[in-house]
Amino acid sequence: MAISCIDAATLKAYRETEYGVEDDTPFFLTIGRFSEPLARLHARHGVDCSAYLTACNPFGRLVDAQLNARRQQQLAGDLRDMNRLFLCGAGRHPAGTWPPESSFLVLGLTRDEARVLGNKYEQNAVVCCGPRAVPRLVLLR
Repeated sequence: MAISCIDAATLKAYRETEYGVEDDTPFFLTIGRFSEPLARLHARHGVDCSAYLTACNPFGRLVDAQLNARRQQQLAGDLRDMNRLFLCGAGRHPAGTWPPESSFLVLGLTRDEARVLGNKYEQNAVVCCGPRAVPRLVLLR
């Protein structure tokens, strides 16, 4: 098993975060828990995987809202260039100690593609979902 340079408190926060998705009926993804709405979304769009990404707050360091918005716009542009369907969302920790992070659920994005984008946007981790519709935390550092 690889060792991560991400501190234990940050890893715990990532696992506790509620990853919101703005669909016809909004829903949350939770690490390690089957998501019926995600399974239905996959089926509706004929995909067997997806990934939840953000470009906000590189390497877990808070930056100003304008910079985060620009980074999210760049990520959205990359996803459009890849011809990917994505839904907006926001990751929120239940304790409210960290501001919500604008994010995208990208349908049909593989784990490898998610890792590339996560690294490009200087993220510590991404959330990947496979055919079983169970979100998994994928560490990048």
